[in-house]
Amino acid sequence: MLNPADDAFATHLRTTIGADILRPLAPHYLQEPRGHWQGVAGLVAAPRSAADLAQVVRICAEARVGVVPFGGGTGLVGGQVLPVGPAPVIVSMERMRAIRAVYAVENVLVAEAGATLAEVQAAAAGADRLFALSLASEGTAQIGGNLATNAGGVQVLRYGNARDLCLGLEVVLANGTIWHGLKRLRKDNTGYDLRHLMIGSEGTLGLITAASLRLHPRPAQTGAALFCVPNPQAALDLLGLAQTQMGGAISAFELMHGMGLKFLAETMPQIRQPFAAPPEWMVLIDLGTGQGTPPETLLETLAVDAMARGLITDGVIAASTGQRQEFWAVRESIPLANRAVGAIASHDISLPLREIPGFIQRAGQALAGFGGFRINCFGHLGDGNLHYNIFPEPGVARGAFANVAADLTRCVHDIVHELGGSVSAEHGIGRLKSDDLARYSDPVKLSAMRAIKAALDPVGILNPGAVVSGAALSQA
Repeated sequence: MLNPADDAFATHLRTTIGADILRPLAPHYLQEPRGHWQGVAGLVAAPRSAADLAQVVRICAEARVGVVPFGGGTGLVGGQVLPVGPAPVIVSMERMRAIRAVYAVENVLVAEAGATLAEVQAAAAGADRLFALSLASEGTAQIGGNLATNAGGVQVLRYGNARDLCLGLEVVLANGTIWHGLKRLRKDNTGYDLRHLMIGSEGTLGLITAASLRLHPRPAQTGAALFCVPNPQAALDLLGLAQTQMGGAISAFELMHGMGLKFLAETMPQIRQPFAAPPEWMVLIDLGTGQGTPPETLLETLAVDAMARGLITDGVIAASTGQRQEFWAVRESIPLANRAVGAIASHDISLPLREIPGFIQRAGQALAGFGGFRINCFGHLGDGNLHYNIFPEPGVARGAFANVAADLTRCVHDIVHELGGSVSAEHGIGRLKSDDLARYSDPVKLSAMRAIKAALDPVGILNPGAVVSGAALSQA
C-alpha cells in the first residue's frame, strides 16, 4: 500500500532538497484533455536536474509515496493523472527544458525531458537539420512525454515513431538512482537495451530526464497533394503505386473521410477546404525530396497514372508552400472539429495495411446493429494507424449513448484484434486501456511485463495504476 504525500512529507522534501522544489497545485496538473478523469490533489515537485529528481524519487520510495510524471499534459489515455488513491507527488519537468547540445555532423541533438517538441524541432532547424517527430500538440507536448508514450504522428511512414528517433536516455529509476545512458551511438550491442524498455513505458519503469535524439537532413524540396479516391482499397493501392514511383520521398500518407470535412464546415468554417463538395474519401500525400525532380512533377506523374488505373477521381497539387500548409491545416484541424462535435467513443487503432479496407466495412456494419451513428475514420494510412471515432446523429446528445459507449468500443476492438491489429496505436495504454491490455494481449507478454515492473519498481511508486494495473494484474 502507498502512503499519501501529506504536509509532513512536504516539509521533509523542502528540508532535504530545497524550498523551491515544490510548486503550487495549479488545476492543469490534475486534468487531461478529454476530461475522463480528475486527478487526486497531491504535491507538485519541479526538479531542476536529474540529481534533484533522483532525490525526490528516493525520498518517495523510502516513504512509499506514489510518483506521477507530468509533461505537457497532452496525453489522451490518462497516463498523466491519478484519479484514485493516496495523494501522490506529481513530478513536472517544466524546469528541465534545456537543449544541452547539438551535434550537426552526427545528426544528434541532446535535450532535457521538459523541452517541448516544437523547441526541439526549432533547435534542429537552427543547425539545418530536421527532428522528424510531428504532432498537432507539438507546441505543448514535451519530448520526455513523447518518448514515454512512444508518440507517432504524421511522419512515421518515413521516419518512424519516437522510439526510432532516440539514440540514448538519461533516466531516474524507482530506487532513486540515475541511469546515464545518453549515448549517441547507432550501434551498441552491450546487452539488454534499456532505452527501448523505457520508451513506451509511460513512466512506470523510470522517469526520463534527457534524451539523445536522432536528426535527419532537411528535405531540399517539399510538396503535397490532395487526391479524391473511390474507397479505402483505392487509397491503399494508391499508396503502393506512390511508393513504387517515389520510394522514400513520401513523408506522410493520410486518409480522410468526408465526415471529417463536414465536421470542419460545421464547427470551423474558417478552415479553407480544397473541394466544393466533400468527397467520401481522400488522401493527403506529403513529399520531401532532394535537389532533383520537383515534387510537383512527381505528384503530377502519379496523378496521371493513378487516374488511368481508376485510383483517383479528382485532386489538387499544392502550387506553393502556403497551399501545402492549407492542406495540412485541414488534416490537423479534424481532431479539433471532432472534439467540438463530441464523440460517443474514440479509437486509436492500427491494422495490417491489407486489412484496413475490410475493417472499415466490417466495423461499419457491426455498429449499425446498435443504431444510427456518424463515423469519422481518418488517420495515418501509410503506417496502418486509424482514428475511428463514433458520433451521434445531428441533434442527438452523445450522453444518450452513455450506456452503450463501452459496448461500441468493445465491438470495434474485437474486430481489430481478430484482424491482427492493435487497440493502442500511438496514444499508449495509460489508465484508459489497461483493461484492454489484459483482454487482448498475449498472456506470456503480460507475465513478462509484470515481472519487469516488479523488478524495476518493487514498491510500485512509479505512475501507479497506469499500463499494467487493475485487471491486467488480477488476471495473471
